[in-house]
Amino acid sequence: MTTPRISAPSVEAFSAAILRHLKLSLGKDPEHASLYDWRMSLALSLRDHVVEPWFESTRKTYEARGKRVYYLSMEFLIGRLVEDVAVNLGFEDIAEEAITALGQNYGDVVANEPDAALGNGGLGRLAACFMDSLSTLGIPAYGYGIRYEHGLFEQHFEEGAQIETAETWLSQAHVWEFERPEVTYPIHFGGHVAVEDGKTVWHAGETVMASAYDTPVLGWQGRWANTLRLWAAKPTTNFDLESFNRGDYIAASAPEALARTISRVLYPDDTTDVGKELRLKQEYFFTSASLQDLLRRFLSEGGALKDLPDHVAIQLNDTHPAIAGPELVRLLMDEHQFEVAQAITTARACLAYTNHTLLPEALERWPEDLFARVLPRHYRIIQLIEAAHFATAGETVRIFEHGEVKMGELAFVMAHHVNGVSALHSELVKETVFSDLNAAYPGRIINQTNGITPRRWLYTCNRPLRGLINDTIGTAWPDNLDQLSGLTAHVEDSAFLDRFQAAKDANKARLADWLKARDGVSVDPAAMFDVQIKRIHEYKRQLMNLLETVALWNDIRANPNGAWTPRVKLFGGKAAPGYVVAKEIIHLINDAARVINADPVTREFLQIVYPENYNVSMAEMLIPAADLSEQISTAGKEASGTGNMKFALNGAPTIGTLDGANVEIRDCVGAENFFLFGLTAAEVTARRAEPDYARTAIAASPRLSEVLDQIRSGLFSGGDRDRYVNLVNGLYDHDYFLVTCDFDAYFAAQRQVDTAFADSRTWTRMAALNTARVGWFSSDRTISGYAKDIWQAQSLLEQRDADQNVA
Repeated sequence: MTTPRISAPSVEAFSAAILRHLKLSLGKDPEHASLYDWRMSLALSLRDHVVEPWFESTRKTYEARGKRVYYLSMEFLIGRLVEDVAVNLGFEDIAEEAITALGQNYGDVVANEPDAALGNGGLGRLAACFMDSLSTLGIPAYGYGIRYEHGLFEQHFEEGAQIETAETWLSQAHVWEFERPEVTYPIHFGGHVAVEDGKTVWHAGETVMASAYDTPVLGWQGRWANTLRLWAAKPTTNFDLESFNRGDYIAASAPEALARTISRVLYPDDTTDVGKELRLKQEYFFTSASLQDLLRRFLSEGGALKDLPDHVAIQLNDTHPAIAGPELVRLLMDEHQFEVAQAITTARACLAYTNHTLLPEALERWPEDLFARVLPRHYRIIQLIEAAHFATAGETVRIFEHGEVKMGELAFVMAHHVNGVSALHSELVKETVFSDLNAAYPGRIINQTNGITPRRWLYTCNRPLRGLINDTIGTAWPDNLDQLSGLTAHVEDSAFLDRFQAAKDANKARLADWLKARDGVSVDPAAMFDVQIKRIHEYKRQLMNLLETVALWNDIRANPNGAWTPRVKLFGGKAAPGYVVAKEIIHLINDAARVINADPVTREFLQIVYPENYNVSMAEMLIPAADLSEQISTAGKEASGTGNMKFALNGAPTIGTLDGANVEIRDCVGAENFFLFGLTAAEVTARRAEPDYARTAIAASPRLSEVLDQIRSGLFSGGDRDRYVNLVNGLYDHDYFLVTCDFDAYFAAQRQVDTAFADSRTWTRMAALNTARVGWFSSDRTISGYAKDIWQAQSLLEQRDADQNVA
């Protein structure tokens, strides 16, 4: 293991630091301090040890004058940071002992930290993992996003239906961020474009200011720290005193209210025109601020803009920052006098684009009239980009089409590399959504299979398993996850398997206690914990999971004395506020839970639990406790998945389709340790071409027919036959995601799971082999691939280590 670069204080010295911050930073004495006060004092004491490596890394980056990576993402789902920072510093034991010595419970103090909802799932959590790995590897980088005042939303259930309320993570001081009031940039919207003295001039109709807030991102053992810079929107004029003095108090505060709207909520409902406009403004707001910032930094070092691609690598995380192409062209042309062709060539050499979806609706498109009204200068620049694209590749693929601006095509045309996020996904990107562009620009599409940080997703969240791994193969694995393969030699050792199962049992008991304390729900830790946690979407097929659960319930009721494997079906996830079908699925899961959990005949064998407000902290509780990982998306629709990697790493075998990274996980863990079912991507396409494929599948499946009849009859909705009529009719008439066609195969695979789980020693061996064989799915490996294949960026850790060794 590499040597830590931070000297750990004694427990006594760290306790004194906590008390000092309690007094001087929080203004409290120990006798009157709240849990919040203790948590803030602990965080500030940890932060004191982060700042110097952060500064040192920044100094080293400027000295090296090498290439920086700029990661632009609409989401950064960072989760709680107190424990994360303590672990990466190597201070975890010290922090816990110090807090305990001061009479506080470390777990309670850590759990007091708000869980910032700056993302909605895999996209945002991937960005957070990538920032951790960039710092662990010592690659100079900035993450750029939005400092959402309210994040996504808090999810609550009202009679089973999802209710959204404002998320309030910033109602308390965010101790990890540093406000940079001197770092602000004007962001313009609307107005008109004119040619004046031969130069194109954008006369904006509205301007807000982007103000920077920096969070240091510390890598493993504190050897390097990068920066997550989030932008908050602020008005050019905070307060209109004239309006206030004449009694128009609302108008006096209007500029501030309008600006704050931009950075207030993640993913505002864009089913309305005003929602679409706000979403477009958000995307341009953070992208423009980020590009202005990186250009300012580059020019401050005396660089010539023609050399920008040698020093700047900009990665677009999905299409949300796709406006970066025309914005960088605008900055080069309008502010630095580049010619059109030179500006486009320079911008493209800096930009790369990660595609995360094959769903056409997820490749953003903006109405031309809206786009031209909000960003009139960019509308004209995209016309220039499209013309240059036509000159190179012909007119087979358009950026403007059917009255829309297609952001996926724009991102592709303006990127020097486009990557998918799993081997299957990257091939499907070539064959489907970007087939014509792939033909026009051969070699531009490459693959970078996603990964996860083992520091948070095993080392921190799964202490029992961490202890076993440390005792078995040593402590060097958290930044070299391939070393987990060393566990393979022990899977035939009964003592090792006993400890592996004991770790799982401890995590299940912890989850059971948490559910009881949080929601008043009692679950049996001896039952199989069957878990599906992810954003609620039709293609992820939570509905199929629920239908299979009801079918199992029916079978148990028909034969209550059968040899059933007890299961707790755990769901977690949020639906977008405007996604009606997804919200109906949530409602049905909760309605079915109410009926099934109350059944005295079956409750010994089957229970459904859906904790509300799924977030990173809940995932850290659920994943280590999971026995079975549900990865059941329609083949060809999940780009990669990262939850599948987290579950496997923590010893949960997968039941899944050949979709996304499931394919690679199955290859790594072995087909015998993966429960495969369902149509392949090619078979999905072929099945959709068959007439009445869904009705045919339903007619051929008595189990599925019975379940759908029960739902339609109002059995789970208090006799209300109308509540789920659209959901059921949708399966009969336009089951695009083939829930009906895969149902019987899924049901059969679940019975194979029952049989395997009943043999506890065989199951534990499968679980242990999942952990031992998924070291390849580290985000460190993924980032190393980006650095080599896309960014041509170098780690500065080796040089830094050499300098310190000489000293």
